[in-house]
Amino acid sequence: MKQHTPLYINVNGRLMDLSVPRVMGILNATPDSFYAGCRTLDEGGMARRVEQIVQEGGDIIDVGAYSSRPGADDVSPAEEMQRLRTALTVVRRVKADAVVSVDTFRADVARMCVEEYGVAIINDISGGELDGQMFATVADLHVPYILMHMQGTPQDMQFNPCYEQLQKEVFLYFARKVQELRDRGVKDIILDPGFGFGKTLEHNYALLARLEDFRMFELPLLVGVSRKSMIYRLLDTTPEEALNGTTVLHAISLMKGAHILRVHDVRQAVEAVKIKQKMDSAEELLFTNL
Repeated sequence: MKQHTPLYINVNGRLMDLSVPRVMGILNATPDSFYAGCRTLDEGGMARRVEQIVQEGGDIIDVGAYSSRPGADDVSPAEEMQRLRTALTVVRRVKADAVVSVDTFRADVARMCVEEYGVAIINDISGGELDGQMFATVADLHVPYILMHMQGTPQDMQFNPCYEQLQKEVFLYFARKVQELRDRGVKDIILDPGFGFGKTLEHNYALLARLEDFRMFELPLLVGVSRKSMIYRLLDTTPEEALNGTTVLHAISLMKGAHILRVHDVRQAVEAVKIKQKMDSAEELLFTNL
């Protein structure tokens, strides 16, 4: 029978138990995200998306205003802040007590979101590489931090990603970054392998195949594979046709120890979690009755 170490993160003064995997629904306040189904620039669309995430069982709403798809245009800090102010105002109006994470690599944007809108989690695709003040800011704000691995920047990360020893390099990156965050007093750290960020198709599936090895860090693990190119390029389809492949990868990720799924399609991910939990409870019952 599997043994699970309880994992919790402090969100707005409440403990969120991650022994049951959580679903993070994506709210993109951008005009150029790779999946058109989740682009929401007007307030009405944002409100409908928030309602959908909540109604379908999402535990966290991840709000982003800077598209990180390969080759995306740069967005100024002022424009990112303005988009986030609009989106976060809508989120708080529709669901005042929602657990919200903000997808940003800028420390001043992170501070604004936490201090002005009560954002609970900072989701940084750059692991502090694109803003040297991010780690100190997160430590000062006392919020959970999603530490993602990325090689390069959103503008150049897919030009020619290369690794001599993929898993070793990713793990050393996390070991170094986690230690730096711990030294600054950051208590709640969530790891994200960064599928699709500076990685080829083969790199992505190699990391997925050994996803359970991330347990060595004894930290929550977030997986973001929803409708990404590692699915639709492999299957020769499009992001719009990648839901089935996404659900397959979500099931694999849950089996290999994922604690948070970052998704476009909340209902389907919630169903995958329920099935995985039922299987685990049935397994426990089987061993209890032996």
